Amino acid sequence: MNEPQTLRDAHAVATARRPRAEADRSEWVRFHRANARMYREVSDVDRGHHHELKYWVGYEERKAEEVAGLASGKDG
Repeated sequence: MNEPQTLRDAHAVATARRPRAEADRSEWVRFHRANARMYREVSDVDRGHHHELKYWVGYEERKAEEVAGLASGKDG
C-alpha cells in the first residue's frame, strides 16, 4: 500500500484500519498512536492542509493518552 499523501488519504487510511468497537484498549491505543504518526508525516507533504493535519496529530495523541489512562485505571 502506498503511504498517504493528503489529508483525505490519511482519513481514509485511519477509517480503514479502525479497530472493532469491542477491541482491547491496547489495540485502540496503538491505533491512535499510529494515526498520530501518520498525520504528522502527511503534514510535511500536504502543506495546504498542514495546520489541519497538526490538529489531527494532537487529537490522536490525546485520544491515545485518554485510552491508555483508562487501561491503566487512571482517572481523568
